[in-house]
Amino acid sequence: MEVAPRFWQNPETLQDIYVRSASGAQVPLSAFTHFAPTTTALAVNHQGQFPAITLSFNLAPGVALGDAVTAIAAAEREIGLPASLHASFQGTAQAFQSSLANEPLLILAALVTVYIVLGVLYESYIHPLTILSTLPSAGVGAILALLLCRTDLSVIALIGIILLIGIVKKNAIMMIDFALEAQRQEGKGPEEAIYTACLLRFRPIMMTTLAALFGGLPLALGTGAGAELRRPLGLTIVGGLLVSQLLTLYTTPIVYLYLDRLRLWFERLRGRQFPGAVPLMDMGRSRRQHSSSDRVPRW
Repeated sequence: MEVAPRFWQNPETLQDIYVRSASGAQVPLSAFTHFAPTTTALAVNHQGQFPAITLSFNLAPGVALGDAVTAIAAAEREIGLPASLHASFQGTAQAFQSSLANEPLLILAALVTVYIVLGVLYESYIHPLTILSTLPSAGVGAILALLLCRTDLSVIALIGIILLIGIVKKNAIMMIDFALEAQRQEGKGPEEAIYTACLLRFRPIMMTTLAALFGGLPLALGTGAGAELRRPLGLTIVGGLLVSQLLTLYTTPIVYLYLDRLRLWFERLRGRQFPGAVPLMDMGRSRRQHSSSDRVPRW
């Protein structure tokens, strides 16, 4: 028990202090306390309203911050801390945990935004999924590049993966945009439309991919001050583009054909449930024909 400073010079005064017990009787303070000279801290650190102490640690060579955080959490569980003692990370470790907690929501928000924009652009609920099907291969390529180069999945690397969402999907956009227009304007079948799109859009796809890939090479191979921040960004871009370019040229037409069959199945089901309903593709085509031929002034 700590006593007030006014009793430090004369500790015998504790015998003259009485406190009231639960039964109402007066009990001298010296009956359940004792005093002795000792040392104590000049100041007690607080975090918020609670006393706190800080334990610092450094990373061993070749050990990632995520591995250190996991090891400390495991040691905390093994010790069995009492409920009254709470441990938390501060500084870089706290920022690392916060970034991990927000990563899934950030990626999900980016995907939902891209899906909505593509759905409005192509007037379809199905074919935006065809374009988004190119993203898993880019993510796999980015992770493989980081693993091969022994680089951590840091916040900068996550920015590179989000950047890949905008770069990689342009391969599918070039093909799907041409195929949909060929189906709607020229009346071609899905197989013929996507085959023609692959032939005519191969060169621009390769040109744009190589331009982005060579633009990321200086980031991945560069050295000097600040290279540790730029390198994960370049590795994710280069690795994601290489793998996605090799796969999406073959997988995108296949996904397009299967999802187009799924769209036709939904339209047949919708036609049986709602006789006289206009298919979604025909609705888009009829709107464009009406806007180009039957222009009526509105007041």
